Amino acid sequence: MNEAERARLQHGLAARQRHDMEAALSAIADAATLAPDDAGIAFAHAQISFETWRTAVPLYSRAYGLDPSNLQLSRALALAMAAEGRADEGEALLASRLAINPDWVEGHQALTSLRVTAGHGADAAQSFADACKARPDNMALRLAWFHIMATARNWDAARTIIADGVAHLGQTRALTVAQIFLASESDEASRDLRLFNPVADMNDPGLDLCQTRFWLRNGQPDKAETIAARHVSTPAARTFWPYLSLAWRLQEDERANWLDGGARYIRPFDLDIPASQLQALADTLRTLHTLKAPYLEQSVRGGTQTDRHLFFNPDPAIQNIKQRLSKAVDTYVADLPLQEEGHPLLGTKRTGIIYEGSWSVRLMAQGFHSIHTHNRGWLSSALYVALPAPCKMGVEPAGWISFGAPPPELRLSLTACQQVEPKAGRLVLFPSTTWHGTMPFDDGERLTIAFDVRLPM
Repeated sequence: MNEAERARLQHGLAARQRHDMEAALSAIADAATLAPDDAGIAFAHAQISFETWRTAVPLYSRAYGLDPSNLQLSRALALAMAAEGRADEGEALLASRLAINPDWVEGHQALTSLRVTAGHGADAAQSFADACKARPDNMALRLAWFHIMATARNWDAARTIIADGVAHLGQTRALTVAQIFLASESDEASRDLRLFNPVADMNDPGLDLCQTRFWLRNGQPDKAETIAARHVSTPAARTFWPYLSLAWRLQEDERANWLDGGARYIRPFDLDIPASQLQALADTLRTLHTLKAPYLEQSVRGGTQTDRHLFFNPDPAIQNIKQRLSKAVDTYVADLPLQEEGHPLLGTKRTGIIYEGSWSVRLMAQGFHSIHTHNRGWLSSALYVALPAPCKMGVEPAGWISFGAPPPELRLSLTACQQVEPKAGRLVLFPSTTWHGTMPFDDGERLTIAFDVRLPM
């Protein structure tokens, strides 16, 4: 790579880092023209084209021809194929690479994800089953397969995976942790107060999260608080703040109000978007909903979610709404109370707004979002683009967004602190650490845009 090629590549990567995606694409395309046989540049060109919602399969295929042994490139090409309506080809590509590289965990994860979103259901993780049969001693494969089954809450399958692992590998520490997680989250032994004794010496955020949920479920919020509080100054803080909120509310601790502010940090904005613009936006978004089922790790139930950063799409309807949304975010941030050290919302700088992610969700009859938070965001959102007719929505609060109620599997007595009615053109902004979900609605389509604002640094 000569100096000119390196300069264009670095310029493109720097533009991508600051989310100036059109400049990034232009620079990386120049670099690809200057160095047509450079596999790394070809891969980057394809990747940024994919991220900006362009046709990317030909570019990935060219990069693949330059570097056919690159497994990450194989994975990216398969995902692009799926995004362009060629999911069967993407699955076949991954399956062929996995036949040669059965220990490739990311490949199995990608293939499972493609099969889940294509609606394959029960057999989506079959490649993991085949690989673990061929490689019974591969712990990484087994644990990744277990994680997928646990995320799907397929407890019987998860239990079988771990039992088979113990039979082949013995009672290792990793399998013991998986057994404890399974026993706690599946209700198998969720009331056994000695459950975590075998791993009391471990210092692991994932295990602490499981314990926090366990003690909340077992009516001991003080113990949940002690565990969650260990992490408020660590990189895992935004995962644990929502659980501290629950622990404090259960103990009637005034810090719950300090953290959540009641409902005062949940703010609706009616953006007064002309009906014609909302219709054009809805038409654009519908073309992007090509999946048949949601990803396992998402909160979507009875609908689909788009697969890339929505705001990287150059379509004018999307870029126009992004500008409107950015103005509302600026207003929200400007109206926040004074900075307060140690607070997950107020204790940070408020400049340099970057969108961590953006997406669209299309829910159909009886669809809803399960209760969740966004641990990678600072602010989160919901913009209502299209809604069912009132006669189809159902009795209030059908279709509304609810804040503050805990996940139902924790079996807590706490209720929502606020519910907001959806209206076309209404944006709701709220702290990413706030528990939120939506109510099912009777019939029709509920089309939204959502985004997370990255924690300012």
